[in-house]
Amino acid sequence: MQIVQQLLFILLATVAIYLFARNVGRIRRNILLGRNEPESDRKDQPSTRWKNVLLLAFGQKKMFKRPVPALLHFFVYAGFVLINIEVLEILIDGVTKGGPYHTFEHFLGSFYGWVIGFFEILAVLTLIAVIIFLIRRNILKVPRLNMNELDGWPRRDANTILYIEIALMTMLLLMNSAEGALHLHSGEAGGFLISQLIAPALSGLSDPSLHTLQVLCWWGHIIGIFAFLNYLPYSKHFHILLAFPNAYFTRLEPQGAMRNMQDVQNEVLYMMQPELAPPPPAEGETTPAPPRFGARDVQDLGWKNLLDAYSCTECGRCTSVCPANQTGKKLSPRRIMMATRDRLEEVGRLINAKQEWKEGGKTLLHDYITVEELRACTTCNACVEACPVGIEPLDIISQLRRNLVMEESNAPGEWNAMFSNIENNMAPWKFSPDDRDKWMEEMNAAG
Repeated sequence: MQIVQQLLFILLATVAIYLFARNVGRIRRNILLGRNEPESDRKDQPSTRWKNVLLLAFGQKKMFKRPVPALLHFFVYAGFVLINIEVLEILIDGVTKGGPYHTFEHFLGSFYGWVIGFFEILAVLTLIAVIIFLIRRNILKVPRLNMNELDGWPRRDANTILYIEIALMTMLLLMNSAEGALHLHSGEAGGFLISQLIAPALSGLSDPSLHTLQVLCWWGHIIGIFAFLNYLPYSKHFHILLAFPNAYFTRLEPQGAMRNMQDVQNEVLYMMQPELAPPPPAEGETTPAPPRFGARDVQDLGWKNLLDAYSCTECGRCTSVCPANQTGKKLSPRRIMMATRDRLEEVGRLINAKQEWKEGGKTLLHDYITVEELRACTTCNACVEACPVGIEPLDIISQLRRNLVMEESNAPGEWNAMFSNIENNMAPWKFSPDDRDKWMEEMNAAG
């Protein structure tokens, strides 16, 4: 019977890990659909970047701007990270014994009980935090967690993960408590730090029933872990993994610095210094396609923008501090990220179906993100400052707005008039340089 359980466990683990790896590969491919960025933009100053990983991803520095939810989230986060040490033990037990065995106890001795006891405390704290999160979302209805953009799948996804966490922590505690009750039947101390408090309530069950409960919880816990692992790539909770690379590659330059387009700068330079312009193509050579100004679809964005989209936690902190949203405008930075991810997933499905992707009528601009949303942005960077994992909604907004203005001439009349004046008169006003000089002379004469 043991060999059957071992083979079944190995088969289950192999399938789960294979499916997870395949989904991670799919997401990686989707992210790399974005255009390349200069290495100096994302890979310079490695020491500063590793510091960001430690502070933003591991330390959750920005989360603690709101201490209560941050503390609750830290319990869940610590439980997820540290309890995975016990999952490692379960994996070893499953491969070698096909069931619960406590492999690490043979190496740690009496210290093992303290380790599992600490894990049980984390499990209880995680349960408390998750229940409070469910209450905040579904009973108290915290405004940023109940906006219209979360209707449907996003809200179900958030609740589903919380239910999974409850099931996993409950099975962990029940498994240890059932084992503790078995020890009580044999006259030994039962359970670990928390499970020893639950074990007496189960001691009325027979030994076979307790053993069955222990094994069922053991299998339920590891099957739940495998299911959770393969649910992650379809969930906003994939940020559990992507928060770390996203924090590493986050922008280091001042947030207020706007990135100029080199192609536009070159055009101005060539106008001022024609001798620097590249020679026209020789006869028979093809003229390179003109660059796209800004971004119209996901492949026009940088790969970091697409990594941002998959890293979004949908916490809504960006939207809650957005002045445009607070004044009733349609813009929601969170929805910008969600729409970018939805469009990227659709493009990925098109690639899967056709083996290559071609523009199919829909684009991120207009079909997923509207002009009204883009124009509402004040470029204040509040959303970037608020994001706990270093996401930059403003960068996507700026690139989409650039495309609107520079390729579609889609801008308010006042903007277009200003652009025309700058192009023709080299100033925002409608007066020519000669008229401005004449005005200055008149002002000086009057003075």
